[in-house]
Amino acid sequence: MEGSIDEPIQLSFPLPHSLDTKIYLRLTIKSKVIMLFVTTVSADEDDKAVPMGSFVYALPDKYNPGQPLSTTIYSVEATLEFTTRLAKILAKKTQMPVYVSNSISFANTGLGGTVEEEMEALKRVVDATLDKLQGLIKSPTVLPNGSGSS
Repeated sequence: MEGSIDEPIQLSFPLPHSLDTKIYLRLTIKSKVIMLFVTTVSADEDDKAVPMGSFVYALPDKYNPGQPLSTTIYSVEATLEFTTRLAKILAKKTQMPVYVSNSISFANTGLGGTVEEEMEALKRVVDATLDKLQGLIKSPTVLPNGSGSS
């Protein structure tokens, strides 16, 4: 990681296949860790608190870079798979430890949360997050101890 940002990055975009629901991201970037909080809010729930979803920690495996390690810190069955998948993708792409909290609800999507709707939302979250991390992510060929991968 070449740097960190003092202020969290916050952004929102529409939940795919939904008329009035947005995905909200809060991304905090520190020198040795990335924290991402993701939730959805529909127009009619704007003033209500959203319950906490799953919270997962993932980190790259230096012995098997293609398979990041993860552990669940807090589990909510409806969001656990999505959260784990998101944390592992970000850990693999950034080669940094990642904390991900996710309380996305697919109840307001057109088909109520099919696999295709979840995958499209996952892709949008990953793309938005990696876009904000652009320029801050170190080269994946540099190992954590500073040596090259030769």
